[in-house]
Amino acid sequence: MPVYKAPVKDTLFILNDVLGLDRYNNLPGFEDATPDMIEAIVGEAARLAEEVLFPLNLSGDQEGCTRNDDATVTVPKGFKQAYDQYCQGGWTGLAIPAEFGGQGLPYVLHTAVGEYMSSANMALTMYPGLTQGAIAAILVHGTDAQKATYLPNMVEGRWSGTMNLTEPHCGTDLGLLRTKAAPQADGSYRISGQKIFISAGEHGMTDNIIHLVLARIEGAPEGTKGISLFIVPKFLVGEDGALGARNAVTCGAIEHKMGIHGNSTCVMNYDEATGYRIGAENKGLSAMFVMMNEARLGVGLQGLSIGEVAYQNAASYARDRIQGRSLSGVKAPEKKADPIIVHPDIRRALLTIKSFTEAGRAFTLWTALKSDIAHRSGDATEKQTADDVLGLMTPILKGVLTDKGFDHAVMAQQVFGGHGYIEEHGMSQYVRDARIAMIYEGANGIQALDLVGRKLGLNGGRAVMAVFKEIGDFCEENRADETLVSFTKPLKKGLNDLQAATMWFMQNAMAKPDNAGAGSTDYMHLFGLVVLGYMWAKMAKAANESLASGTSDADYYNNKLITGRFYMDKILPETALRKTRIEAGSDSLMAMAAEAF
Repeated sequence: MPVYKAPVKDTLFILNDVLGLDRYNNLPGFEDATPDMIEAIVGEAARLAEEVLFPLNLSGDQEGCTRNDDATVTVPKGFKQAYDQYCQGGWTGLAIPAEFGGQGLPYVLHTAVGEYMSSANMALTMYPGLTQGAIAAILVHGTDAQKATYLPNMVEGRWSGTMNLTEPHCGTDLGLLRTKAAPQADGSYRISGQKIFISAGEHGMTDNIIHLVLARIEGAPEGTKGISLFIVPKFLVGEDGALGARNAVTCGAIEHKMGIHGNSTCVMNYDEATGYRIGAENKGLSAMFVMMNEARLGVGLQGLSIGEVAYQNAASYARDRIQGRSLSGVKAPEKKADPIIVHPDIRRALLTIKSFTEAGRAFTLWTALKSDIAHRSGDATEKQTADDVLGLMTPILKGVLTDKGFDHAVMAQQVFGGHGYIEEHGMSQYVRDARIAMIYEGANGIQALDLVGRKLGLNGGRAVMAVFKEIGDFCEENRADETLVSFTKPLKKGLNDLQAATMWFMQNAMAKPDNAGAGSTDYMHLFGLVVLGYMWAKMAKAANESLASGTSDADYYNNKLITGRFYMDKILPETALRKTRIEAGSDSLMAMAAEAF
């Protein structure tokens, strides 16, 4: 049976020692996030994840969801009770403003505990997770009346939310969507069309479901310029806030999926359902992107989370499973064989996952802190820089952490050998669940194109230059620190590769756009490798400072440094390979005729 223990100590190390969260107590919501408060919240989240959500992960996968004859959906046993405990604990509103019933705490803290929930039960956590994105869109683009009508119940968890983009013929290219919105005399709209792949589209865990739906108002321009966003509740809401009649939106079917079986992924049919426009007419994509960016960060977190829980199980198995003898001599003479953790290739797999995951945790929390600064800072320059970096990092975080999350789930499964292919050990579920994170909220190839085609040149490259400067300054400021040379030296080399690849795109992609497309995925991973290396350098600096202060937990910090050096020695040098691939251009890639494939 699988095991899971929330990495509380690691989270607190990053929040307190690496990011220095106490330095931001001038920002709204941070004044209450004292070290003691953070430790209490993180500890309680760990308890909920380990004791309530995790025990339902395997059974939820096995049972799945069922669409009933009346178009309602039954979720796996125990999900409703666990969801209620999640909501009663206030987790949905942790970082939501107090005026709407939230606690107003930092988004970085919400991100920290979100990792535990996704590791423990990704399918179940998606129900409140989608609601978070819907809340974000309404907070930014909703009218005061819409905020008052929907947000308090969504923050409380009594109502949930969804996002409805994809149609049978239309995925990434939203300009092709056909769902229609007919204006009504009372200011509402009649929404007609079909959406597919709608996570948490129908279920019985909440009193209402607030669907955010992209549709084209009659007479609107073709393409993406004619798309608007609408709030379409499952049950209509009266002026007094009471639930009214059932709206004309139903679940037509449940998708039969490779993984996340406990989440009801639905085909949603809109048959002249009543909807209310949110945001400006024909500006629906900008409103939806608020939700999508929030969701993309959440999906990146899912990749990290699956990698963490898969690693924990593989490490536990490697310590116990005996097979063969160590190449350097017997390590367990009292046994007929040594534990497989003595074998270099097993350690290669485990340290690869461990080093990526620990850096990935720092990456997600660092990025979440940028979000807090962008939304809460009163300093215009600081706010702009944080927002720039947040926008740049979103496709990198989503693409790299989910690609690697799947790779690491497979790698952890491999440690089990044949037992990893057997359902009772739970590793196949992690592989199946991790796979979707590479696809939804924008497939990773699209994330890479977004990064290279849009984010790099945005505002004259202001964001990428800010990141290069931050990493470069760190290397220069710590160049004379002998305890960090094994981190700063390879980090500087990786940064040089990244800057060279960026310059190559500037010189070769404008005249020949296929060069950008051909190198985009390599560039996304090259950028990710360097940012993760930067996270390791920051963690190493914090670990060295703790060791120098005479900490009573020297083993923890020494092991942190060992893991970081493995990343710098074995993983970060891949930047040179990625750069070489980018500079090879697109000629061989695009030369073959389509008929020859």
